[in-house]
Amino acid sequence: MGPKAATSEKPAATEEPELTDGFHLVIDALKLNGIETIYGVPGIPITDLGRMAQADGLRVISFRHEQNAGNAAAIAGYLTKKPGICLTVSAPGFLNGLTALANATTNCFPMILISGSSEREIVDLQQGDYEEMDQLAIAKPLCKAAFRVLHAADIGIGVARAIRAAVSGRPGGVYLDLPAKLLSQTMNAVAGKKSLVKVIDAAPDQIPAKHAVQRALDVLKNAKRPLIIFGKGASYAQADDAIRELVEKSGIPFLPMSMAKGLLPDTHPQCAGAARSTVLKDSDVVMLIGARLNWLLSHGKGKTWGSAPKKFIQIDIEPREMDSNIEIAAPLVGDIGSCVTALLEGMDSTWQAPPAEWTSAIKAKKDENIAKMAPRLANTKSPMDFHGALGALRNVIKERPDTILVNEGANTLDLARGVIDMYQPRKRLDVGTWGIMGIGTSFAIAAAIETGKPVLAVEGDSAFGFCGMEVETICRYQLPVCIVIFNNDGIYRGTDTDPTGRDPATTVFVKGSRYDKMMEAFGGVGVNVESPAELKRAVDEALNSGKPTLINAVIDPAAGTESGRIGNLNPQSVLKKK
Repeated sequence: MGPKAATSEKPAATEEPELTDGFHLVIDALKLNGIETIYGVPGIPITDLGRMAQADGLRVISFRHEQNAGNAAAIAGYLTKKPGICLTVSAPGFLNGLTALANATTNCFPMILISGSSEREIVDLQQGDYEEMDQLAIAKPLCKAAFRVLHAADIGIGVARAIRAAVSGRPGGVYLDLPAKLLSQTMNAVAGKKSLVKVIDAAPDQIPAKHAVQRALDVLKNAKRPLIIFGKGASYAQADDAIRELVEKSGIPFLPMSMAKGLLPDTHPQCAGAARSTVLKDSDVVMLIGARLNWLLSHGKGKTWGSAPKKFIQIDIEPREMDSNIEIAAPLVGDIGSCVTALLEGMDSTWQAPPAEWTSAIKAKKDENIAKMAPRLANTKSPMDFHGALGALRNVIKERPDTILVNEGANTLDLARGVIDMYQPRKRLDVGTWGIMGIGTSFAIAAAIETGKPVLAVEGDSAFGFCGMEVETICRYQLPVCIVIFNNDGIYRGTDTDPTGRDPATTVFVKGSRYDKMMEAFGGVGVNVESPAELKRAVDEALNSGKPTLINAVIDPAAGTESGRIGNLNPQSVLKKK
């Protein structure tokens, strides 16, 4: 046979494998794990990551400052039990987000701060890269966990570890460091997809020991003046039905901390909120559910708790929390849902409600305090005092219990906590354990995004100053948020003076400020009010319309008090003025 005839056909070209890169792997890893929203501020080196995430279906909410974006992510985690995601640029942007991350960890909010960063080889030799900083080392002491991903193939594992760390056990903040070079790394798309990890059972139930449950029940059975205290951990647990059943089956009075208000309605007959001082002082057995004996509860010591001997039962998923301030007679370690369910199962037919003498004394004190407060809340002064203004807002929430209330300030926070009754769980969001200011607009934005509910943010004029520029964000996304600023011309009050006559006093702002004009500048609705009736009418109109609204509520500059209810934490000089 002769040689093959020559042909003009060329061999078929080998197809190049499809590639993916770090940008897409981060987005795919988040989507695989049910993440739907990212909060952040765009910039080098993460601008394109935000753009691509939005194009790929994620909702990307851009803020004006990273701390506010971080606070939004944190409260999103609290509301959803999924880690809220905050995306920031390197160095200064990372540091801005770090305050929110630390606050999330302190308050047990699941959150992941993802920041772009400089390359390791430049950072380690301190060669002066753009925004060079060893961000991982800085973040570690301030969060629950911190991870850095250097290779595209590890992005799936890095995101999975961050998610599990954020929500498992006691939730908290996690830092995930993504060097700029990582995002542009490429790899085989098929291998990239296989490298992604879907987190299974990220926060598994932690079942309490049977003997610990029985010990807690035995302590409760022997109580003559029992009390349950709910913290925001009880609200986060979303074990609402079991908690209600425990309260009503046991007959024990309960006291909600501020973000636990509404877990059961504040108007529930067993709610002791209006008799707080009495029940803390006179109780003999106190069961803490998702609450810590920190400064907000006077560390379980001192005059607040009176001289009556007390035994404490504490439900917490973190064993190290027990005995943190005083002895815990019956520690109950586990997740709140499992612990409450176990207590219910252990309450047999011999269970008896607390003595009528105790519950009657609480009711009498509640009725007395409510009667004393009623005329203060009904006053019609113009300009308003805090009680008159809060009386109007109290009626708003009573009529619209589905509205989410965000609250911060000094007097604005301290008084609202006791005045405004809440009726549904996770509807009151405030400054939390640190008492940090500047969460107002951030929490309002995230609450509107995550729940779709109308939001009423009640702000002191000082607190608003930390986060006020985010009114533009509210207007840009056309969110159903109504902000009410209690404007008394200063911090605590607007009447202080500089003894030298040179400058305004350190606690005084510009007199007659019109914060409502800020909202108008960005296309929202601005309203100025001077009486409780005007305030009520303006808030109703805002919530009915769903339009971004800011109400400048004029408060008498002399109405406030130093530091609200925590003036004792403000050191006083013992030296005489010369």
